[in-house]
Amino acid sequence: MNNITDSPIKSFIDDELIYLARLNSGLIGRLPLFGLIDAFSGAGGMTLGFSNHFKHSFQPVWANDFNRESVETYNANFGNHCLQGDINDILGNRKNHIPNADVVIGGPPCQGFSLLNKKRENDPRKQLWRPFLSLVSRSQATVFVMENVPQLINSDEQAQIIDEATNLGFKTASAILCAADYGVPQVRWRAFIIGCKHEHPSCVFPPKKTHYLPDGMKVRRMFSDNGVGYINQKMPWKTVADAIGNLPAPHGCSIRKEPPPFNLHFGRTPTEISMKRYRAIPEEGMNRFDLQRCAPEITPECWIKKKSGGTDLFGRLWWNRPAYTIRTEFFKPEKGRYLHPEQHRPITHREAARLQTFTDSFVFTGSKIEIAKQIGNAVPPCLAARVADSVTALLIRKAIKHG
Repeated sequence: MNNITDSPIKSFIDDELIYLARLNSGLIGRLPLFGLIDAFSGAGGMTLGFSNHFKHSFQPVWANDFNRESVETYNANFGNHCLQGDINDILGNRKNHIPNADVVIGGPPCQGFSLLNKKRENDPRKQLWRPFLSLVSRSQATVFVMENVPQLINSDEQAQIIDEATNLGFKTASAILCAADYGVPQVRWRAFIIGCKHEHPSCVFPPKKTHYLPDGMKVRRMFSDNGVGYINQKMPWKTVADAIGNLPAPHGCSIRKEPPPFNLHFGRTPTEISMKRYRAIPEEGMNRFDLQRCAPEITPECWIKKKSGGTDLFGRLWWNRPAYTIRTEFFKPEKGRYLHPEQHRPITHREAARLQTFTDSFVFTGSKIEIAKQIGNAVPPCLAARVADSVTALLIRKAIKHG
């Protein structure tokens, strides 16, 4: 049970709603625990955002993911109720009990929509929203949150999702949100569809922004602003320095048997040519084009032939800006802008986790590769927490109506 006045939601919900919640005899300054199901949960980034760590009143009761290591990580943090396996097989077996819940959240695998997937037109993963909505129906949830890549919005699949949700009795609202607008030190764009049976979710979604792009910070917005306003005490975007500036240089190249944050703060064993390339682009913001200009003799031939695109490849982060999207291979500089702002190395697992806003106390299980996938695939918990504010507002409205 959380106190409304202590919760972040008071900055996101209309003053009238808070006033009504306080007046209601069943909600005087208190929130009940709301049952939460997380489908396609991964390591549990969304669940963490809906958790008590972010002063929310959601109780995880069931979860599912296909990946064994992700399931083990989820269970290590939230309780032993995450099932491993194909969601279609799980839902198809009536012996598997699906508990009732107030909310179902989840991100059906997004590779079917990703611009990185050249075969996305006929990718069956674009249809995994169907078992997600089946789970919503089986659990009798009155609110759902579906997360995906921005390309979902205005797609044929979005129209199908909304049609099916409407048939199930849900009103829906959709938006593309920038994680940096909500306190994540990362310019990461994600699409959300929220469905609600008792209220139109557009009354509280998208949530008000908590952070703003400061004047003079040279960051291009990939998508148009959704028009939502800011909270009263908005803050500037968080930066790489805010997230990882207090970490010392990493040690070793394996998961360390030390308390966090140092357990995941390890490096790699770069080749001599890699070190030469790192040293050739020592300044913040440099990338593969600077490498070609400064040291063409050690620039890969494929980069020299590729005259356009990929400006973030082999790029250094800036201390005073957010990171760009942290993907699953953040430890490979050739995959993106993953070089430390000043040290000659890619970012560590701990640094990537912090840029995703995972708490240092969050337990990751599995190999280095599997943990990197869990980090890169996750919804940033701090972004999920702001979406949870909207969901909380909807559930408070329901409690008021039926109180």
